[in-house]
Amino acid sequence: MSTLEIKNLHARVVPTDEASQPKEILKGVNLTISSGETHAIMGPNGSGKSTLAYTIGGHPRYEITEGEVLLDGENILDLEVDERARAGLFIAMQYPTEIPGVSMSNFLRSAATAVRGEAPKLRDWVKEVREAREKLAIDASFGERSVNEGFSGGEKKRHEVLQLDILKPKFAIMDETDSGLDVDALRIVSEGINNYQEQTGGGILMITHYKRILNYVRPDKVHVFADGRVVTTGGPELADQLEAEGYEKFL
Repeated sequence: MSTLEIKNLHARVVPTDEASQPKEILKGVNLTISSGETHAIMGPNGSGKSTLAYTIGGHPRYEITEGEVLLDGENILDLEVDERARAGLFIAMQYPTEIPGVSMSNFLRSAATAVRGEAPKLRDWVKEVREAREKLAIDASFGERSVNEGFSGGEKKRHEVLQLDILKPKFAIMDETDSGLDVDALRIVSEGINNYQEQTGGGILMITHYKRILNYVRPDKVHVFADGRVVTTGGPELADQLEAEGYEKFL
């Protein structure tokens, strides 16, 4: 059993110009996720949901001013980005980055080697990637294309879930994974997320504006996020309430 504990997390965005002052975004986030659990964070634009994902992942633009993020008791905020990944953390970004000149096949194998501590045997690796790719309806030709370059929104998200399947982290933070997906892609991506959890018992933190992905990836708990913190928590029925009534009563 693993746990991801976010304790009194405060963070601010570092301005890109010297004239501006840092702006506090996270204002005391508290949240605990255990293995096998799915938690959903829902909230309006600008509430700090994506900042939470970026801060936990180690994005250099966000400065932590207070708090801890403990993965099995270890404060991962003291670790470099790659060390956080090796410790068992995975971040699926709302806008996955394009990496021209690096093929998806090389990217995946390099990531797997770094996380596992040794390069996978080639014969086993080819079979592993093929099976994972076919489950997500990803064409074999994508292996030779540069990472996310020229990919549609749905293709980028499917490749994020492909990475999730290959790397098998302890915890996955999925930042608006449903953004830009049509109905078929949403179903395929959701099945991939559920398969990951069934196979590994991993914990999932699903950040989303809308309930539609939660119809496929069923949450154990739903948290309303507003003004940089969790303001209320409930069961799956809370997502139905938010869909019907909006966020106004919680702001």
